[in-house]
Amino acid sequence: MVRRWWALTALGLAMLVLGFDITILNVALPTLAADLGASTGEQQWIIDAFLVVFAACMLPAGLLGDRLGRRRMLVAGLAIMLVGSLAGTLADDPATLIAARAVMGLGAALITPLAMAVLPTLFDPEERARAIAALTAALAAGMPLGPLLGGLLLDHFWWGSIFLINVPLIGVGIAACALLLPESRDPAAPRLDPLSTLLSVGGLGLLVYGVIEGPARGWTEPVVLGALAGSLPLLAWLFLRDLRRPVPVLGLRLLTRRDFRSAALVGTVGSLAMAGLLFVVPQYLGAVRGHDAFGTGLRLMPMMGGLLVAARACQPLTRLLGPRTIVASGLALLAFAGMLGATTDTDSGYGLAAAWLTVTGLGVGLALIPSMDAALGALPADRAGSGSGLLMTVRQVGSAIGVALLGSLLAQGYRDRLDTAGLPAEAADAARESVVAAHLVAERAGAPGLAEAADAAFLHGMGLALFATALVAAVGAVFGGLLLPGRSVAPPEAGERE
Repeated sequence: MVRRWWALTALGLAMLVLGFDITILNVALPTLAADLGASTGEQQWIIDAFLVVFAACMLPAGLLGDRLGRRRMLVAGLAIMLVGSLAGTLADDPATLIAARAVMGLGAALITPLAMAVLPTLFDPEERARAIAALTAALAAGMPLGPLLGGLLLDHFWWGSIFLINVPLIGVGIAACALLLPESRDPAAPRLDPLSTLLSVGGLGLLVYGVIEGPARGWTEPVVLGALAGSLPLLAWLFLRDLRRPVPVLGLRLLTRRDFRSAALVGTVGSLAMAGLLFVVPQYLGAVRGHDAFGTGLRLMPMMGGLLVAARACQPLTRLLGPRTIVASGLALLAFAGMLGATTDTDSGYGLAAAWLTVTGLGVGLALIPSMDAALGALPADRAGSGSGLLMTVRQVGSAIGVALLGSLLAQGYRDRLDTAGLPAEAADAARESVVAAHLVAERAGAPGLAEAADAAFLHGMGLALFATALVAAVGAVFGGLLLPGRSVAPPEAGERE
């Protein structure tokens, strides 16, 4: 009994590293620009290389786990992440760092679905929700801890230390997974189909790249339109090809199962709302409130506190009231948090932000943990890898789309409200780029009124984005209340195919 909880601790370490890597690099971009001579486009690719490869490779990663062994491929993913982290630490030019980040994304694509896929082999349904809560908390903890830890490291060490911190954590994770996790696989899993793999990686990669680049480049730019348009036929071909096969390769037919589809889509709404809030709040705390990276990470901790409370309370509440009620309540709390955050103005103190961040953490925990448990519980035991890969892919793509759309809404609201009257054309254009740029222009031009106008304009855009987040969460709460089961559903038999 003790051994499986130690194994869960190892998986939690792996998820914590992923949380770090999603956010820790953002605080290092100015340093990278100075030390490596990274251009704005190269800085964007340093971020995007990880996210695009991560989202694009999770579907085939889940199948590899089913076929070759979930523990084996999980350890392989950790090893790939280790190699990428070491390469990132030693990089001396932007191209090498971008390649290292892509390698880390590949490792993350193996780790994320397979960490979830091994849970049914370790825990019975009663304990599985607690294990999912632990992994969700570990991943969520890494996100606000990323800028906090990154700020500390950059204050005392060189920029490569933000990757070097991964090395001991991953080393412990590899040893623990190899020694503590039982091996599991599906003997009847189909062979990896090269064409389906190419369609999956290409279609998802183009889709995620398009939605990430849309806010920065503009949605009408040819490269963005080309990426989005190119992804659609590839993904449609992939879906139809997988449905027509006697034994689906990537498990896309699972989306035709109502119990799995409903839980996955409702969980994705929770992920989208959380990603949107995490995108907006650090900018508010850093640019408008003037906190450094460490201070911003520290002030995100109320969300972590709310999440931990929800993780603790989620299992008994779900047992008492059922997943439908708890997930719908969590999404309703997310909607309330978004509405409360949308009331923030230039005179609001940190107390208001702390309040709605705490409610956000509660909502995320109550929405994600039971929906993830319901989705995993709907999987046949022999499709845990491919099913988890599909589940995490849907969530990751939903998060990317959410951040892109909310980022566009925030940027448009900011530009529409910013008053640049009296500024030279070049300075006005620079100020419209971002609230950070506006503060720099105001400092150079000796125009404090511009900084105040930029803060007010940013809060207007933030209010629009948070209101949209609240609306999405409210719609998700309604659908969760209609679609999710009132009580936990027994999983299908291992041999039952989707």
